[in-house]
Amino acid sequence: MPQENKIQLSIIIPVFNEENFLNKLFDELTQYFNNNNTEVIIIDDGSTDSSNKIINKFKEDNQYKFYFKVIKLEQNSGKGKALQVGINNSKGKFVLLQDADLELDTKDSHEMYQFILNNSDIKCIFGSRYLSGKLKKNNYFFNNLIGKFNSLIFNIFFAQSLSDVHCGLKILHRDVLNRINLSVNDFGIEIDLASQIVRNNFFIYEFGVSYYFR
Repeated sequence: MPQENKIQLSIIIPVFNEENFLNKLFDELTQYFNNNNTEVIIIDDGSTDSSNKIINKFKEDNQYKFYFKVIKLEQNSGKGKALQVGINNSKGKFVLLQDADLELDTKDSHEMYQFILNNSDIKCIFGSRYLSGKLKKNNYFFNNLIGKFNSLIFNIFFAQSLSDVHCGLKILHRDVLNRINLSVNDFGIEIDLASQIVRNNFFIYEFGVSYYFR
């Protein structure tokens, strides 16, 4: 078991009723992040399906090298709250925020981590489903439209040019997290996070990611 004080990367994953995707998610985490400098923090946000059972089985099997922590919230409190709890319990120099539903590719998570790890001037990278020529499966027109519209409004208010504020894949340096105070408990956490980063004069880079609509 790795020592927590050697953690370089913390991966924060909120989970709410994701029993259909967790086994594959854990396979991918083991494939791309199986080292003793990484911690994976799962926040079970009051799941009512078999998610917690699957999570605990993976933990008990112990077929991984990373540090694995499970935090269970007794009732569903929202994605924002789950992320806050995960961040507050993390120790890594870098913190990767990732969804559990596999709409986003864990391989892209690894590429984003390598990019920020090897570029000391970059403190924050947001994934974007609308950049690059990577594979996409998106058949929900209105979700797509609303996401782009919200990004446009954000850009107008904060003088930015982000293409996808709501993408669930983000990686931040600890310096960024030490300067912000997240407080939104629902999906508005994405806007809360981005706005506080900008207000504290950190530049947000974007990285094109694959997207598979579920």
